[in-house]
Amino acid sequence: MNTLPELTDALLTLDERVAVLTLNRNDLRNALTGSALIDDIVATADWVNQCDEVSVLVITGAGSAFSAGGNIRDMAERGGDFAGDVAECADRYRKGIQRIPLALQAVEVPVIAAVNGAAIGAGFDLANMADIRIASERAKFGETFLNLGIIPGDGGAWLMQRLIGYQRAFELTMTGRVIDANEAKELGIVMTVVPDDQLMPEAMKLATRIASQPPKATRLTKRLMKMAQRMELKDFLDLCAVFQGMSHNEPEHLEAVNRMLSSMGRG
Repeated sequence: MNTLPELTDALLTLDERVAVLTLNRNDLRNALTGSALIDDIVATADWVNQCDEVSVLVITGAGSAFSAGGNIRDMAERGGDFAGDVAECADRYRKGIQRIPLALQAVEVPVIAAVNGAAIGAGFDLANMADIRIASERAKFGETFLNLGIIPGDGGAWLMQRLIGYQRAFELTMTGRVIDANEAKELGIVMTVVPDDQLMPEAMKLATRIASQPPKATRLTKRLMKMAQRMELKDFLDLCAVFQGMSHNEPEHLEAVNRMLSSMGRG
């Protein structure tokens, strides 16, 4: 299933097992609501899981922002995803933006967020849904929901504290302050900060390195990393034993072993 899905507001490429999803609504600063980006992200996540030719997914933004999160004009007008009474609004969240964390949580391959600019509100949370974040020097991050009198309705309060701990996540969420890329690195939100013109080369370098690993074992390893967060050690080790049995019986395992032996022989 290597046919790319048809997207409306995002661009998708696949080259050498690395898929790159570019949010492409610079006119809205890549806002997730008031655009088709929710559908595009969910469709891409579903496609990745069905496409054996993908080993890594990179998510980035076109233009000046990674993603500005929710569309503030729609909020002001109580329109779009923010229309209706309590029950209607809640239903819009469940059927709208909350599909993104569920879809990305289920992605079977490593996900890298290449944060090119402002990642604000739900855009910040989108970056935190990735496994690894690399930021441009001009990236900004803000859990700014309280500044607008709303709560992180897309799962941000669940995501960030698991990434950097409760206290630091609490402070960023309660103050709504916007931080630069260097502070984000100090807090452990991003792994690396690079000059703007080096963002995608660095992201692709890492993605290509991961994509060079045996693909089935890569997917199993990501599943283990995710499941380790919610399992007791004994149960987890039982699962590891099964996954390892699966790995030992895959042709890619023997191919990798023979490459290693060949390399040692040449040395």
